[in-house]
Amino acid sequence: MKKIEAIIRKTRFEDVKEALLEADIEWFSYYDVRGVGKTRQERIYRGVVYDTSYIERTLLTIVVRDINAEKTVEAILKTAQTGEIGDGRIFISTVDDSVRIRTGERGDISLYNPK
Repeated sequence: MKKIEAIIRKTRFEDVKEALLEADIEWFSYYDVRGVGKTRQERIYRGVVYDTSYIERTLLTIVVRDINAEKTVEAILKTAQTGEIGDGRIFISTVDDSVRIRTGERGDISLYNPK
């Protein structure tokens, strides 16, 4: 199993969500987060200078079976990528085990409902 954490632009969240559903990724968590990037910019709006180094983003946390990891990453890449600085990051790590609390099922079967 793989844990995929993606930090994306808030403006791309709805598109990424739809792409994940189309890729049969039925469940994930997301959080509104802020980060500080290396690139510093100041923007002026109505005469007030705003520091844009504090960037609002959305963090997606998804645990998938190994066979679904690559299609999950591709779905995020296709929809979150704008080609501009600040598109975000994707982190992939290995999950040793998973347990469905309701049934006690362990491993891959705990991640999805068999049809």
